[in-house]
Amino acid sequence: MSGIFDQDLPQTPANYAAISPLSFIERSAQVYPDALAVIHGQGPSALRRSWSEVYGRCRRLASALAQEGIGKGDTVAVMLPNTPPMVEAHFGIPMLGAVLNALNTRLDAEMIAFMLDHGESKAVIVDTEFAPVMRKALELRKSPHPIMVIDVVDALYEGENESIGSIEYEQFLAAGDPEFAWRLPDDEWDAITLNYTSGTTGNPKGVVYHHRGAATAAISNILEWDMPKHAVYLWTLPMFHCNGWCFPWAVAARAGVNVCLRKVEAKAILDAIRVHGVTHYCGAPIVHSLLVNAPESMKQGIAPGVKAMVAGAAPPASMIEGMERMGFDLLHVYGLTEVYGPATVCAKHAAWDDLDIGERARLNSRQGVTYHLERGISVMNPETMLPVPADGETMGEIMFRGNITMKGYLKNPKATQEALSGGWFHSGDLAVMDPDGYVKIKDRSKDIIISGGENISSIEVEDVLYRHPHVLAAAVVARPDARWGETPCAFIELKEGSHASPEEIIAHCKKHLASFKAPKTVVFCELPKTSTGKIQKFALRKQAEALAEASTQ
Repeated sequence: MSGIFDQDLPQTPANYAAISPLSFIERSAQVYPDALAVIHGQGPSALRRSWSEVYGRCRRLASALAQEGIGKGDTVAVMLPNTPPMVEAHFGIPMLGAVLNALNTRLDAEMIAFMLDHGESKAVIVDTEFAPVMRKALELRKSPHPIMVIDVVDALYEGENESIGSIEYEQFLAAGDPEFAWRLPDDEWDAITLNYTSGTTGNPKGVVYHHRGAATAAISNILEWDMPKHAVYLWTLPMFHCNGWCFPWAVAARAGVNVCLRKVEAKAILDAIRVHGVTHYCGAPIVHSLLVNAPESMKQGIAPGVKAMVAGAAPPASMIEGMERMGFDLLHVYGLTEVYGPATVCAKHAAWDDLDIGERARLNSRQGVTYHLERGISVMNPETMLPVPADGETMGEIMFRGNITMKGYLKNPKATQEALSGGWFHSGDLAVMDPDGYVKIKDRSKDIIISGGENISSIEVEDVLYRHPHVLAAAVVARPDARWGETPCAFIELKEGSHASPEEIIAHCKKHLASFKAPKTVVFCELPKTSTGKIQKFALRKQAEALAEASTQ
């Protein structure tokens, strides 16, 4: 039965509008039309555009796509590095109700072909650096429906510019209307982007984001970081990865500066920070380690106070110390593709500053507490769907619910139902809840090593390995063992110029862990990583299995 507050109080355009990040760029262009929005390159020849210019280009893109018959619910794929067209795609494509599918630029042609077909892309915008892979992907497609191909020629690309499309991007935009009358979605639940998971076991799943989630994730980023107006954001994080953790929209909301970057290299990053006065950047642990371990000569002239966000593996003590020496402020966040990138933050407390580095590293290594505009995070028993005790010991599965959670998996109702069952998104990450309400991951469910009936957390062993002074990166996986079932196998990448033996590494672990948790096998190598810097454990598992098979022959 309706109450008095439901009577004669209608929802109208006067008192309701869909929440969408598209409104962010509109406001910045209106309020700060001359403020710098995009920088690409360095020196006098660097490309610089204001927010009014970028807004006009986004509207041109929407208009030009509309002229090609693309509209609401159509997918437009892009295969681009972190360049100005990638920023524009995050606004221009959804301005006409279409859905942006940002493709991972490190994928092979077969995987790209699958994504183009599965997402039913009507057009693809591709940088000429990736033309060979895209050309092959288009040949491998199984769908009979044609795809319009638009070439992007970037002046900073030093390779051969191979054209595979019917038109070049700037020519395509020139045909569009900079005053295109775009509109907010009728329903903020409408899809805004499509992001594919890594697909390490079979075909990847297509994660669908909605306008409300994109906007609330972007605002949460701003709140967690106290991101100021006109912040200068460096694009070290690929924009194809969870839409750059929703920072294209966050930067627009703050009328900030997008400092574009084609390649993630220590010198290019440090030069950009120094030259452009970068205030914020994000990345996987490997990106921050790259800077910490860069020659001191590269770091000269870097002003203190740069804010860095790290996700993925927890930051070890050596990284925290290295970042502090550089004057950088490191913030640890956690999330997955299904929750728009980061959805929790290890919110720091002033009292932590007085603790020794080991204790600070322990506290900062936790996945933390929920983002402002996510409804909640819990560690739950997946069988009973009840929260585990907040004792720092009882393990359960991390689960999310609220605004910053995907619509579901495209064309995969079974996986969607399983992932969202019980009113929570099931992450697959195993964790404990500390007494202070902070979540601490113990492992992925598939990464727990069961040795002689004992559970060993690979993350716990990796934390110890990172304390070794010569270890740059480490990953621990299960190696099949006839006697114990499984034993820990450590793959280690040493710092440049460093040396260590397997015996030394094992002895180091036994100083800090129970003996049964120490690695029984140590392999020194360059660790395989994804394009976003995450260590590819599935590849290491195959190597560990091969080692086990070889030892029995």
